[in-house]
Amino acid sequence: MKLITELYDEVELLTEGTGDKKDLYIVGKFAQSNIVNRNKRNYPKPHMESAIAKYVDQYVTKNRALGELNHPQRMGVDPERACMLIKELTWEGNDVIGKAKILTEGVGKVVRGLILDGVNIGVSTRGGASVSLREGVTYVGPDLTFTAIDVVTDPSGPDCFVNGIMEGVEWICESGVWRMEKIEQAREIIKDTPSAKLPQMTIDIWESFCGKLQNLK
Repeated sequence: MKLITELYDEVELLTEGTGDKKDLYIVGKFAQSNIVNRNKRNYPKPHMESAIAKYVDQYVTKNRALGELNHPQRMGVDPERACMLIKELTWEGNDVIGKAKILTEGVGKVVRGLILDGVNIGVSTRGGASVSLREGVTYVGPDLTFTAIDVVTDPSGPDCFVNGIMEGVEWICESGVWRMEKIEQAREIIKDTPSAKLPQMTIDIWESFCGKLQNLK
């Protein structure tokens, strides 16, 4: 089972409440099925429906559907790095429409500050699945499992590079715990890089990755 991430940058902001008790939310497309997306992947709707239903049942309805700021290099969620709580996931055609509350403490304060200062953010699903390649399109298998939906601050930038190399990671689940089986990717983890340093870090990671490829010759 491979770690798979998908980026969605069509989210909007809304607030609920009054005075100092205003809550900040993001709403929009959190997932899509039955289309070939920007990563040349297709999520058949029956597989997506099953995975979303399971995620809603096990996480959303139990108020533990946490998301982090930028993708970590693992399946599970670290509560200390959580920045939002997914409150709703509903279907509109082939799209999954989500609503998530930005947390008021911890990393949530960072995300809140970015939003209030005008930074455009997006969301990205994180999960695992088997995949198959047909006519240049990667189809996600029926074992699709979502483990988190994260906030990303540069949906069209360095995270796209991460998506590419993350598919070299194999994951297995033992007693409900995900762990990496094989890693064939860059040494540094982009998730901990401040937004201002992402461009240079991307270059550094790319050079490191290319160096590893040359060593395989």
